[in-house]
Amino acid sequence: MPSQPQLDAATRRFELNTSLRSLLLSGLDLPDDPEHVDFDEPLFGRGLELDSLDTLEIVSILEEEFGVLVSDEDRTIFGSINKLADVIEAEQQ
Repeated sequence: MPSQPQLDAATRRFELNTSLRSLLLSGLDLPDDPEHVDFDEPLFGRGLELDSLDTLEIVSILEEEFGVLVSDEDRTIFGSINKLADVIEAEQQ
């Protein structure tokens, strides 16, 4: 059975992913219903099919909403909502 700190961490992560998903969909003006976008779905290519201009908007959202500065050249962090959440959590610790 998970401990209370583990449950708290899982709850915080779910809330971060949910918030990030909503911010991305609204900030990128995507028509998808947030519940239809999986946290591990690719942001580019076969996933949400974002393009390079969307990368700049994501960088802006991360900076404005979370105070996280990232380079749009580091493509690995733009793999999914979970990857973006990893970066946010690492920067906020």
